[in-house]
Amino acid sequence: MPSPAPAQPQAPRDLKKIVAASLIGTTIEWYDFFLYGAAAALVFNKLFFPDSDPLVGTLLSFLTYAVGFAARPIGALVFGHFGDRLGRKKLLVYSLLLMGGATFLIGLIPTHATIGSAAPVLLTALRLVQGFALGGEWGGAVLLVAEHGDARRRGFWASWPQTGAPAGQLLATGVLATLTATLSDASFNSWGWRVPFLLSGLLVLVGLWIRLSVDESPVFKAALAAAERRKSEQAVSERPPVLAVLRDHWRDVLIAMGTRMAENISYYVVTAFILVYATEHADTSKQTALNAVLIASAVHFVTIPLWGALSDRIGRRPVYLIGALGMGIWIYPFFTLVDRQSFGAMITAVTVALLFHGAMYAPQAAFFSEMFATRMRYSGASIGAQFSSVAAGAPAPLIATALLAQYDSAAPVALYVMAAVLLTVIALGCAEETRHRDLSDIEAGETDAESVGDQPVRTA
Repeated sequence: MPSPAPAQPQAPRDLKKIVAASLIGTTIEWYDFFLYGAAAALVFNKLFFPDSDPLVGTLLSFLTYAVGFAARPIGALVFGHFGDRLGRKKLLVYSLLLMGGATFLIGLIPTHATIGSAAPVLLTALRLVQGFALGGEWGGAVLLVAEHGDARRRGFWASWPQTGAPAGQLLATGVLATLTATLSDASFNSWGWRVPFLLSGLLVLVGLWIRLSVDESPVFKAALAAAERRKSEQAVSERPPVLAVLRDHWRDVLIAMGTRMAENISYYVVTAFILVYATEHADTSKQTALNAVLIASAVHFVTIPLWGALSDRIGRRPVYLIGALGMGIWIYPFFTLVDRQSFGAMITAVTVALLFHGAMYAPQAAFFSEMFATRMRYSGASIGAQFSSVAAGAPAPLIATALLAQYDSAAPVALYVMAAVLLTVIALGCAEETRHRDLSDIEAGETDAESVGDQPVRTA
């Protein structure tokens, strides 16, 4: 029986629709996730842990924040498995429903003053659902775009779902900044903090309408057809995607985890911990800190596709390295500028930090997608990205806050970020350049050793 024709790249109009569907969905999911982080820094310590010292309450609040990261690897395994078996689109719809539903319910939770210790328990449970959903969101969203386009501009197009992170940050911070500017502290702590969480319900309806209108990845459909043909002809079933990843791509998983360390840790230090550092240590108003993150997130959003386009020209690894080394150099000036208690200095500090973060984050989608064969790509990319978040992003605000409480200085926090940068640089040194890989060829095993690494890529 003749082999099926390779999937053709989508026309620009169709590809833009796919990008829009992925971007809007990831924006909503990151809005939900970051909204919790900002609320954890600003109000959850008072509402759910009122009997604790302010900094201890913040630590406990960030601990519930970190719980969401613990669920992300489980989400990566579950969504990755079914995403590689059933398709990217279906699982993205489920992830959006789970995330939006959990966030909406957070807005309805009674506080400690009403139901006592049951309040933080409910908060933690819903945070687990958020983390589980986000663990499956990222891999599917970036693959839906990466697998629709061609290799020539994959870095650019696949970077657009990555802008969902700053867009979600922008949206969450913007809503919170508006509320804190228009409401008194008493009103905000009483009911105003609930408004952004309840808005998630409306956003999810918009996201679902758009996601349901797009088609499944042509690369995945071709790979699924080939797998079914092999099964009927040879009576051989595929290995579960997770087992296939661990057997054929374990080195790529470790590289993906290592490269995420600097990107993930630095992001949560710059956008979440900064709200604690600026208000508790630098004696800056939370409104000033929120506005600085808001402006910097807008710049971050605009520049991520530019970094993605640059990765198409010079490679994923060089762009990623620029971001990692830049972050390692900038982290000390970052805290020095925040300590000046100047709005302009804080904007500069956060904006430059997020520019360097964008250089790591933008090529990540294409970079991870190009490491794995199609029938294990959702699992491989998700495992590499989300398992690292348990050691990186999950404890980052918690560790940074604990270091600040212990040493009353930003220097240990800066050293913490620099250690993460070192791990990322080592991982990049072990990685192969991937920008010339064709995703269909990886599935078919037709690329040569130079384009897919030292070993031929096995089909899933």
